[in-house]
Amino acid sequence: MSGSNTDWPLWEVFVRSKRGLSHSHAGSLHAPDAAMALRNARDLYTRRGEGVSIWVVPAAAITASSPDEKDPFFEPAADKTYRHPTFYEIPEGVKHL
Repeated sequence: MSGSNTDWPLWEVFVRSKRGLSHSHAGSLHAPDAAMALRNARDLYTRRGEGVSIWVVPAAAITASSPDEKDPFFEPAADKTYRHPTFYEIPEGVKHL
């Protein structure tokens, strides 16, 4: 392969910890392909053995909302109070709701 590693695609790394139920964004890295991105993510973001699962996603495949447009983007959901369970009581003994 010619060129520097900055010519390689950017990958976003998500790691699920031993105690976690979901993956959290851990960082980004450049790699030539998914297999190398996965190996590099393991070496870089789970050195202490804290992860049980890693996802790598090409950054180019992610579509995200803009923080600058947060008010108009999220405003339509704010008027639908039934979507927000603020008036429900969580039954005792229920975990991970």
